[in-house]
Parts: sequence; structure tokens; C-alpha cells
Amino acid sequence: MHVAPVGGTAVQDHVALAEIELCGELIIAASAAREDRLSLESIDEVLRVAEERGGERGGER
Repeated sequence: MHVAPVGGTAVQDHVALAEIELCGELIIAASAAREDRLSLESIDEVLRVAEERGGERGGER
């Protein structure tokens, strides 16, 4: 039997982990939504799109 050493040699894909986290946040928001679907504005809010765009274009949307 082979056991991975403590301290790990596991490779982490930080982009994939970030995508998984965002998907989880969307799932939570969708399950808490009062309507059948999340609005585009709600999705942007969950994904923090305005924050990202604000940093790139000086706050314009």
C-alpha cells in the first residue's frame, strides 16, 4: 500500500479551484432565489463581475 506523504505532493490547479468555488456560490444563490431563475444582474453580483470590470476600466460598466 502506498500513502501520499504528509505535506503533500498533490498538484493544485488554482484556476479550476476558483471555478469550482464560483460554481458553488452560484448554486447557493440559485437555491436561495425567490424566483425561478437568477437575473443576469444577480449572477454578475455573485460572480463579482462589476468588481473585476471596475479594476480594468476605472469603474465603468
